[in-house]
Amino acid sequence: MSTEPRRVGGQEPVSRRARTRHRRGRLFVASFAIVVGALAVLGLAGAAASVAQGPRVTDVSVDPAAAAAASGSRLIVTTSQSLADVAPSQVTITPATPFDVDTSGRSIGVRFTLPLWDDTEYTVEIDEVASLGGGPDASLVETFRTPPAEVYLLQRATDDGDVIYRTDLTGENAEPVFTHPHIEDFRATTQHLVVSVRTDDDRPGLIATDLDGGDARELPLPGDGFISNLQSADSGELVGYTFSDAELTAESGRESRLYTASLKDPDAAPAEISIEGADPRVAEWRFVPDTDSLLLLPFDGSLLLTGSGGDGATALGAAMTIEGIARGSSEAVVDRVEQTSTIDLTDASEAPLVVPDTDLGGVSSVTPLPDGSTIRTAAVLEGDLPTGRTSVSLVGSDGETRLLTEIADTDAVLQVCVSPSARYAAVLVAPDAVTNTYDTYQLPLPEQPETRVLQISDGEPVVALTGAAISWCQVPPN
Repeated sequence: MSTEPRRVGGQEPVSRRARTRHRRGRLFVASFAIVVGALAVLGLAGAAASVAQGPRVTDVSVDPAAAAAASGSRLIVTTSQSLADVAPSQVTITPATPFDVDTSGRSIGVRFTLPLWDDTEYTVEIDEVASLGGGPDASLVETFRTPPAEVYLLQRATDDGDVIYRTDLTGENAEPVFTHPHIEDFRATTQHLVVSVRTDDDRPGLIATDLDGGDARELPLPGDGFISNLQSADSGELVGYTFSDAELTAESGRESRLYTASLKDPDAAPAEISIEGADPRVAEWRFVPDTDSLLLLPFDGSLLLTGSGGDGATALGAAMTIEGIARGSSEAVVDRVEQTSTIDLTDASEAPLVVPDTDLGGVSSVTPLPDGSTIRTAAVLEGDLPTGRTSVSLVGSDGETRLLTEIADTDAVLQVCVSPSARYAAVLVAPDAVTNTYDTYQLPLPEQPETRVLQISDGEPVVALTGAAISWCQVPPN
């Protein structure tokens, strides 16, 4: 019998192994098609189920500490589906705070336009969130808590020298973070401390450190002279100061020139703010919150609004002093010759400062708040005679006035500063002013300064801290 494979229909014979491989191939293709079909069905079912459920939260991003420190922080909620635009009316924040909202793809961004209160639980509810693919709406709820407040203060003439220390609002957890033989002033940004010092050979120094006082490095200065009016922007790691040469005559030398410096580039030379045609000597100035603009008051009394480079200045008339600009606000309070006014820096519109419904007596300072209200210090009178006491009052945007605290006639009020969230006011006081002598620094302070913190809502005292220049302050003490 022949063992050769037989031919079929004139074709080459097919081996048993080849027939097996062919059969297995058909089975694999069939099985693969079944699996693919099943996965497609499951995918469609999953997609249908997802659409049926509506948008679901897949990720949440928020920095509570940053949200309490400065305006502009965001809560970003990412969902499982692309979303229709969310309107502000769909968002509720408890406790209430101003906000903006935007929608991009699968994410909703809630931007807090003012710093949030410290040590407070916030709940953000977003109702009727709709998917672009249809299906039911969803309600999204997210909760987070801001950390307790921390502040920095300056104590001079301690056993270790001049000290900047950090503390909470109990005053029980103070810790020194930076020490130097001679600290004139300091400011805190979101990431740094900037400290104005005098060196052993009586030259100026500007030192930037981390918030814990580490990684100290010297910032370049315009020369040998004197730094004053040190300030920091609420964002952008930008600082500014006025500088005067040590050698100054009627014919030569720089006097009270304004410079800015970025802590993002600490080795760069400071930039002088010079406005063509304006007096280069700056008596007062402020960073405009949430912008790159500066409000300047040169020696000639012309109020100017300019960019951080000094270009394109807008003249705002004559003024005597800049009282302040509230964080999260575009309204500056300035003293004109004829009255104190509020100027909207977005359009230069102006209105007289609201008259309080109570006669406060001789007002000595006005500190604006973001909601249009102000804190005003005034000499307390009996009849027409001063008592020596000082009132600190909250005047609402409608003129309604409420006393926050009254300072005894033995003490002197040096400055009022407001926390970034406008929850607290800090009143810098020289207790026992007659015997509390001042030091001989360029920026003199009493030997025993006291910073009294109170709640703006009701005037309730929070804590009294030893030290001055609390880091909430936007400008140095007068």
